[in-house]
Amino acid sequence: MTNNPELMDSSVSLQFNPQNVLEIREGCSTAEHLLKSRVFSKFLKQYKMEFIGNLRTRKENKLEVENKINFILEITARDFLKILESENALEESVAERNVALVKFMDGGFHHFRNVTYSRLVRLHNEVITGEETPDSIKDLVTDKAASLSQLIMDTRRLLLKKVGLETGVRRTVGMDASPSVTAGEISGHYLNLPSDYVSLSSVPLTIAADIRTGVDYSTASNKRAFPFFELDHNPFKDEEFVPEDWTAVPLRVGAWLIVAYLHKSNGCIEIEAGLLNLFPFAEAEDILSNRKPDGVFVFGCPSSTMDDLGYYWDEDNELLVGLVPNLDECKYFGYGKKPILTLHNVLAIRAGDLPLHCGCTRYVCHFDESTNEPYITEMLVKADDMGRARLEKDADGQNQIIFYGTETGAFACLDGFSEHAKLQMKGREIGYNNDSGSNARQIVPVATVSEVMTGHPLDGLMYNNNFNIIEKGAPTIHSDMPVMEAIDHFRKGERVAAGSTQTHRGKKEISYWANPFPLLEDSDGTILHPDLHKQYMETEKKFTDVMEQLVAKDEMIVGVVNSQLMAGVYENNDDEDVTRCGYKDREEIEMDGPVRLAADMIERIKSIASEKRQRAGGDVKAVSVTVALVGDSRTGKSETAEKMEGLLDLQLV
Repeated sequence: MTNNPELMDSSVSLQFNPQNVLEIREGCSTAEHLLKSRVFSKFLKQYKMEFIGNLRTRKENKLEVENKINFILEITARDFLKILESENALEESVAERNVALVKFMDGGFHHFRNVTYSRLVRLHNEVITGEETPDSIKDLVTDKAASLSQLIMDTRRLLLKKVGLETGVRRTVGMDASPSVTAGEISGHYLNLPSDYVSLSSVPLTIAADIRTGVDYSTASNKRAFPFFELDHNPFKDEEFVPEDWTAVPLRVGAWLIVAYLHKSNGCIEIEAGLLNLFPFAEAEDILSNRKPDGVFVFGCPSSTMDDLGYYWDEDNELLVGLVPNLDECKYFGYGKKPILTLHNVLAIRAGDLPLHCGCTRYVCHFDESTNEPYITEMLVKADDMGRARLEKDADGQNQIIFYGTETGAFACLDGFSEHAKLQMKGREIGYNNDSGSNARQIVPVATVSEVMTGHPLDGLMYNNNFNIIEKGAPTIHSDMPVMEAIDHFRKGERVAAGSTQTHRGKKEISYWANPFPLLEDSDGTILHPDLHKQYMETEKKFTDVMEQLVAKDEMIVGVVNSQLMAGVYENNDDEDVTRCGYKDREEIEMDGPVRLAADMIERIKSIASEKRQRAGGDVKAVSVTVALVGDSRTGKSETAEKMEGLLDLQLV
């Protein structure tokens, strides 16, 4: 269900579009201004239609239903203004009707607070003239959201009080009426777009936002079933694009500027809040410096079909274009996140970088003054799901493998998290499909922009195997293999699925390099994107050469880790395997596996830290160890990190 503010936002004048998305652009100072406004009447009409439509689906109590419908049809905005202005709202002759009216409107308040997606928007071109900065606009946006919520609450209370319903205990905390998104925008014409995309310039750009967290949105689909592959045609339809129906969010995805255009209709606009909780904003300087976007992403195009789902490299304009059509099958946050990451990865491959579908953490290690024993003081997430590696020379002119992230948030599948971990997400999350029964997801912030955007040398690159059962007492980390043997594991990209994609739960998938978006090789070895595949192979060769040099000098570990997260449901693991490895049942494997890997990871990180300290002269106070675990969904990346935090007790709830 979608949690949102309402329409009684008396601080503002409202614009209600036919798609049930509430957009608030102009300010009102009082409740009276709101109730007199034409847009409030539009809202009231829409709510009445929805209410009556629901009533007419009922097959019982026909007489009560018809009388209720007749009552609702007669309601006007003027009724509420009269109540607000009245000194005698509880006079016997009008009291019963007034109470019924306010109860009806209070139902509207809760309905739109919990169901309607709402946006409070202010144009902030002052940032262009220097009168405001992005930081000051951020403060203005937050203040506007807070004042709007307060005004909504005050208006509601005034109406309740007038008819004697605002009595007893006042319930405030759970009645937040903030907008889903409060946005500061600048004109889209400041974006340096090619002339073939001129219609996009008329969509204002969000440069600051305050999002309402602790909400859950229901979307038409709750899993991805269709690939986001390269197209042989440009899917963007400039002549059919209606700027008024769209909102634009410029994002910094790795080294690239990608602008997401979202259709303001139900099932599409809901991904806005999730994207804002997942990716860093583009810097205002990127827009104002006349920088051309590296990519544009169009989500919810009503003029497109499934034939337009995918991306296209516009050679003439040197622009990467991605598009998702406005179809129920594609109305899922995964069709926002993964295509944007695909655009990042295509750009990375073209630039000679190596995109890695992985979780990557930088561990800060200090050393005990008396024993020199290392201990971990911080776990800093660099990537929850996707990053990229670059070859960069150090001060001595030697090649190093440097890792950069993409997302500051995590699109976490709640199926794999403990209740303790879910509690830690409270108040920071944007949820999707919590009522779906499976694959409920939340986007939560897990990293800082500076950590994601700053490169660090990789000390470990490991493939995350989630299906092999490891005997109790045996190590879960294997880094003593030759580099090319480890690379074979990356190329195979084997994992057992949890059922969140088209692969059935318990069956094995094979995704080349754990699917670096887009998939470069099919499971049968068919090359799917020849040009990208060729570039990727050339880049891989350069990286493996450097890996072999670093491993030979004990400056990097490469290999396989075993999370066992899906080993209990893997169809090829029989009951004898479970018993032989010391487990009492299959459920225990899923619970115990990530804990075992977490404990082994902690010890391995400490040993790497000691070796790095020795190479640095033996007297540095702290070193950082950066390790990437490559793997697709449900291979145990996030789950292992959670268990490590628990074992190290680095988080306090």
